Amino acid sequence: MGFDTSDDAGVFRLSDEVCIIQTADFITPIGSDPFLFGQIAAANSLSDIYAMGGKPISAINLCCFPAKGIEKNYLTQILKGGLNILEKAGAALLGGHTIKDEELKYGLSVNGVVKLSEVKRNSTAKPGDKLVLTKPIGTGVIIHAVKQKVLNETVLQGIAPLMIQLNDVACRLMLQHQANACTDISGFGLLGHLWEMASASGIGVRLEADTIPHYPESLEMIRKNVKIGMNSANRSFVGDKVTFAKNITEDFRALMFDPQTSGGLLISVPADRAEKLLGNLHKAGISQARIIGEVTAGLPKIEVWA
Repeated sequence: MGFDTSDDAGVFRLSDEVCIIQTADFITPIGSDPFLFGQIAAANSLSDIYAMGGKPISAINLCCFPAKGIEKNYLTQILKGGLNILEKAGAALLGGHTIKDEELKYGLSVNGVVKLSEVKRNSTAKPGDKLVLTKPIGTGVIIHAVKQKVLNETVLQGIAPLMIQLNDVACRLMLQHQANACTDISGFGLLGHLWEMASASGIGVRLEADTIPHYPESLEMIRKNVKIGMNSANRSFVGDKVTFAKNITEDFRALMFDPQTSGGLLISVPADRAEKLLGNLHKAGISQARIIGEVTAGLPKIEVWA
């Protein structure tokens, strides 16, 4: 798997049974806590491995650190936060690379493994499938509001446990329930990544807006006109391929394009397995997971109903 369908990671077959997954990601600081930033950045980087059905095995730090103006202990805490999440994932840190950069950034290059029979793509959703989303949306506008000092950082700390929650359990359960396709929700927002799935799979999608989990503060910040450049870019990417019911507010439409950091998995699963998958996700502590829509036959498009 390469670039053809905008999958979450590259997959290279090593043998008739085993494949290696490769991905990389890094982000700018989130809040004032360097350890938490390292945790979120690492969880964000690992997510693409889980979206492909794999298990992370090793990683290399990607560090873009300013040469002046930041204490060494601050940078050390970022790396400790990343290592903390890698240890939880059972992946080995093999080193890293640092360059001087005026804007601080941190993330990981990650390798994972997956059985050939268990690779999950974004291009294999099937009509009749149900769509399960495992985490709420709205992190983008919340992070931006904290940076602009429109929102108190305690709100960010409140949603942090979900942002550092690995998608490993969700990955394991989707494999057990024989999901047809998967992607994770990150920079292109819910509708951007859903459009990638719809266009790659050659299917339509119908979402029920009332079922989409979101952080309450995210809508509040959108109403306060907190702007994110990626939001408009995500709208342009999807274009006229999405239609909304008239009673869906402009605020909620904007939320569905909100770029996510360390978001959940969007899983396309046969309808007769969806409720059992959802129940097992809840039992495993993925309490915010919801069935948010279904896959339909026909030309690629997204319909959002209320």
